Amino acid sequence: MSGAGPRENVFPTRMNLTTTKTRLKGAQTGHSLLKKKSDALNKRFRTILGKIDEAKRKMGRVMQLAAFSLAEVTYATGDISYQIQESITEATFRVQTKQENVSGVILPTFEPLMSKAEGGNGGFGLTGLGRGGQQITKCRETFAKAVETLVELASLQTAFVILDEVIKMTNRRVNALEHVVIPRLENTISYINSELDEMDREEFFRLKKVQSKKKRDTAVRDAEAKEKRDAAEAAGIEEEEEHEEQEQGENLLAEKDEDVIF
Repeated sequence: MSGAGPRENVFPTRMNLTTTKTRLKGAQTGHSLLKKKSDALNKRFRTILGKIDEAKRKMGRVMQLAAFSLAEVTYATGDISYQIQESITEATFRVQTKQENVSGVILPTFEPLMSKAEGGNGGFGLTGLGRGGQQITKCRETFAKAVETLVELASLQTAFVILDEVIKMTNRRVNALEHVVIPRLENTISYINSELDEMDREEFFRLKKVQSKKKRDTAVRDAEAKEKRDAAEAAGIEEEEEHEEQEQGENLLAEKDEDVIF
């Protein structure tokens, strides 16, 4: 029997064969679409991976510059953290969230938004007015760039984690369709075809047997009918012969012999 291997437990009929072929077509179409989706996600994944590497390198350089700028401010003005905390009344740096659709996968993206606080110094008030004002401004700009880089890196990292999970799930589905579902359906189709062929052969053999038996029965009936006809004909011939003999006897009795003179 063909169709060896895992298969669906179905009864071999033409309806089930049509249904299984439809399911196989759908599985092959789904496999093709998921394979294309996986390729697109892998391509975007590699792009994001390259951007993450670049952002991390940039983050290292920017944080190094920010640390040096903070050291310059501390050297020029001393510890001004308490002055900054008192002068800032609202956030000057906000993060806006957007969504990006990549092959049906929603990826969140973060964008930095700079808002000028009250005052010409960006909310710093009179900090650095006596000394170190230039270092403070430079430090603030450097840390703003560092935060922007950090937001960019956070957006890339979030997309990286989401894509990694989606790619794993998509690959599991692709492998399941390719190595489990499609072979199972193909084995089921082979099994149903083999069973239908066997049923056709059995039906053909049965029909041949029926026809052969009908021929034998017809031949027997014809032979019996022929024997009956032959017997009837033979009986009719005997009756005719007897009838002729009776007629001949009656004719002999009816004839008169002429007188014979010696």
